[in-house]
Amino acid sequence: MKTISLRRVIGMIIGVIIISLGIAIFKESHLGNDSISALNLRIADLRGVSFGVQNMTINVVFLMIEFIFGRKYIGLGTLVNGIGVGYIVTFFSGYLTQWFGTLQSLPVQLLFVVLGVLVTSLGASLYQTADLGIAPYDYLSLGLRDYTPFPYFGCRIFTDALCALLTFLLGGLVGIGTLVCAFCLGPFISFYNKAVSEKVLRYTPGGPDAADMSSKN
Repeated sequence: MKTISLRRVIGMIIGVIIISLGIAIFKESHLGNDSISALNLRIADLRGVSFGVQNMTINVVFLMIEFIFGRKYIGLGTLVNGIGVGYIVTFFSGYLTQWFGTLQSLPVQLLFVVLGVLVTSLGASLYQTADLGIAPYDYLSLGLRDYTPFPYFGCRIFTDALCALLTFLLGGLVGIGTLVCAFCLGPFISFYNKAVSEKVLRYTPGGPDAADMSSKN
């Protein structure tokens, strides 16, 4: 039975909060959301449903893939991320809009995009390194890493770029923020894993302290 430390649980929760803040920062920039959010927004428009309904729908599809190929990644973090992110993003977005209003200056908007990448990738690194369950969409890049010879950052770039391409083909908004997210989140998450998350959480997924992970499959 794998021991779950309080440090990892707190790290996972903080990671989800930081991810949500990063997404809210991207929204405030008005230069495009992260790839999967941009895709969900466009599909929601085409289907005539709310973003929440569309987000849940696509999460169910991705969760089925995760359950079949990466059951070991399903856990408390999957639930916290899936349920909490939408509400936390809304909370942060309200305050950012109240504090900054509608950004009109392109340099300031670009600064928000840069901050969005740095913040979102740090949050993703923390909650993934905590190894307590991965959100269905985030599993796709981890699954590709596990089943192919390609490194994580390359797999993340592929999944994000694919979502950005689908958004564009469907007539959705693919802005500078979307493109920066698609090509930068993977490398920065990989960097934060070694430089920050594994040191702070004192845990390395797949390491000696996680050797019994396969018992979850």
